[in-house]
Amino acid sequence: MTRTEIVAQCRALYEDLDFASVRAWVAAEPGRKAIGYLPVYAPREIIHACGCLPVGVHGGGDQLEIIRGDAYYQSYICHLPRSVVELGLSGRLDSLSGMLFPSTCDVIRNLSGVWQVLKSDLYVRYLDLPQGGDRAAMGAFWTEELRILHRDLARLAGVEVDAERLRASIALYNAVRTLVRALYAARRDRPERVPSEELYLLCRAGEVLPPEEFLVVGRAYLAAVEQDDVQARDNSRVVIVGAFCEQPPLGLIKTLERAGCYIVDDDFVLGNRILTRDVPTTGDPWVELAGALVNDAMKSSIFYEDDPTGKRRLVKERAEAARADGVIFAAPSFCDPALLDRPMLRAGADAAGVPSISFKYAENTGQFQQFREQAGTFSDAIKLWGGR
Repeated sequence: MTRTEIVAQCRALYEDLDFASVRAWVAAEPGRKAIGYLPVYAPREIIHACGCLPVGVHGGGDQLEIIRGDAYYQSYICHLPRSVVELGLSGRLDSLSGMLFPSTCDVIRNLSGVWQVLKSDLYVRYLDLPQGGDRAAMGAFWTEELRILHRDLARLAGVEVDAERLRASIALYNAVRTLVRALYAARRDRPERVPSEELYLLCRAGEVLPPEEFLVVGRAYLAAVEQDDVQARDNSRVVIVGAFCEQPPLGLIKTLERAGCYIVDDDFVLGNRILTRDVPTTGDPWVELAGALVNDAMKSSIFYEDDPTGKRRLVKERAEAARADGVIFAAPSFCDPALLDRPMLRAGADAAGVPSISFKYAENTGQFQQFREQAGTFSDAIKLWGGR
């Protein structure tokens, strides 16, 4: 496939709110099942090891009119649960046999209860992600949670719990994470070659494609990028922080880069790289998978930080790693984890001399002029008066 064809395929998957590719995968063989999961993190290895297709459910973006979803939630919370309920009530998620709701925030916790009422015939599980300062206790807790989830999904899929199959799935997703890291590194090093719009569409495609297919598509894109020779623009390099759950509309990502900001690191679709190292494929696979999250997860507002100075250092560390000139704090409106962390993160940026701006968005935001003006002014200021 050419680069144009790859991006077009990924865009079609992104725009397909009927999840036609998932329906086709389920229908291709008798007994197949697909399991959905909400942002930010779910153990896709467990789902895959049971022969099921992991499917990321990220709401309807700016393509879905909310009619019934608003009836289930008050106005002062984020937009994501409304669009997820709308997707469910409209039948667009009927190809899923189960849904996983990670403990991202209280809204997602509530959404898991709503889903149990709306879809009482499906498997629904709230994933209480490990939190705290006692790593040993967290590891033991999360290991047992993974074993329970594996038993439940194996029973749902009509298969046996198999450690070797789980090891094989872990190895496969290690390859996926390696590819995603390579894609992000390619954008960091040559952002003019890898527009963030295209990288985002690739990552979103990875949320619905079988991992084996995503590896083929992603590697083909990476190879095509290496052949392109694109002239770099005089853009500022920025890190996006806070957009880890409710995703920004694609138009907002395009707007930021058109305003003169190369995005060289971000929180978009964070679950596909939240494990920062390969998970060992020897030993007890449930213990190893649990340990990878407990000990080596990417720093994020969804996890408790036992180091009181950790939040203040995070922005400086990320900016340095990405060789960024500044940071854009972009969070969904009413996103408690992101907005409660923002004062600490921004104080750390100020202390480190990292220029920053902040704004809020919703997944269905349709007007981007204000963001373009703000980002353009920010980029110009960095170029005129310097960054760190």
